[in-house]
Amino acid sequence: MAAHYDVLIVGGGIAGLSLASALAGRCSVALVEAEQELAYHTSSRSARQLIPSYGPPVVQELTVRTLELIAARDAELPEPVLAPRSFMLIGSEADVAAEASGHMQPITVDQALELCPALVPGTFAAAGLDTGSFGCNAPLLLAEHRKRALAAGAEIITGARVHSAQRLGSGWQVGAGAEGFETGVLVNAAGAWADELAVISGVEKLGLQPFRRTAAIAAVERPLPEGSPMVAAADNTFYFRRDGDDVLISPSETVPSGPEDARPRPGDVERLGEKLNAVTNLGITAIRRAWTGLRTEAADGVPVAGFDAEAPGFYWLAGQGGYGFQTSAAMAELAAEQILAGQPSPGEAAGTDGPASRTAQALAATRWSIRR
Repeated sequence: MAAHYDVLIVGGGIAGLSLASALAGRCSVALVEAEQELAYHTSSRSARQLIPSYGPPVVQELTVRTLELIAARDAELPEPVLAPRSFMLIGSEADVAAEASGHMQPITVDQALELCPALVPGTFAAAGLDTGSFGCNAPLLLAEHRKRALAAGAEIITGARVHSAQRLGSGWQVGAGAEGFETGVLVNAAGAWADELAVISGVEKLGLQPFRRTAAIAAVERPLPEGSPMVAAADNTFYFRRDGDDVLISPSETVPSGPEDARPRPGDVERLGEKLNAVTNLGITAIRRAWTGLRTEAADGVPVAGFDAEAPGFYWLAGQGGYGFQTSAAMAELAAEQILAGQPSPGEAAGTDGPASRTAQALAATRWSIRR
């Protein structure tokens, strides 16, 4: 006997858990995750920074809304998810100008050196500062979404990889692990495996591409002081931030990959350590641990949230790239409203008027710019 739910979410990362907590109590919801634990892949390998100046305009709008939603919930928690932590770009004048946005203000090199004395003078010519950026306690945020979803009646099943999915009548029949499900709406929040799930479901894939991004925790001779900003190179060659007495570092690589349990490649972190020792006085002495996540992107670099153009009841919540946590609450809010409103009729746009509709249209799975 298959269990019936109004909505079945595939994927237990930040996208799927955010949506489960937004929908639970408003309809019947189940979430299935292929791994034995939730948030095993990219969501457990986040830089834990929410940056309003990072990403294209629609991503920045989603980030501002996400920060509002998380801040409102923080007021009810004994420990907050958000902690103020500025974000600083450094590099050539051209690179900083190209990467800075309305949420980032230009600052002088002297001001940048004052904010982060670890930087070596003469290694950059320009800087920008986003003071509205926040550090994010990602494990706590994930745990709160899970707790909220379960408390409102959602079912969460791990170790249940989807192996079959087909459209039958007005809904879907899905096989995941040893379980069978019937659902009106099938949500594809499968991250790097989103296109694979589409193929299993007989849905045309969107050409979503996973990219590698490696990070590490490094021991240093001179720890960054508390309150130091996260610092990123405007040419996307590195970033670093304080992590207690250690430093989180990344080469910011964007290397295409298949969907996999990604691991650091030999030499990547060591070369980054050498580079950072040349542009900072941190004095990296050892790598305590390193990991690699996959940032999955659509062709136009904008996340996807919306019903499929051809497959009724198939909802895409994918392609978040490196913006997963910072857009999560706003995307879940939008996705929940669309799912509860139901599939648009043929030819009907994702929205017709107002800011929310423009955002929905920018994220829609039906947009032409998404096709590779």
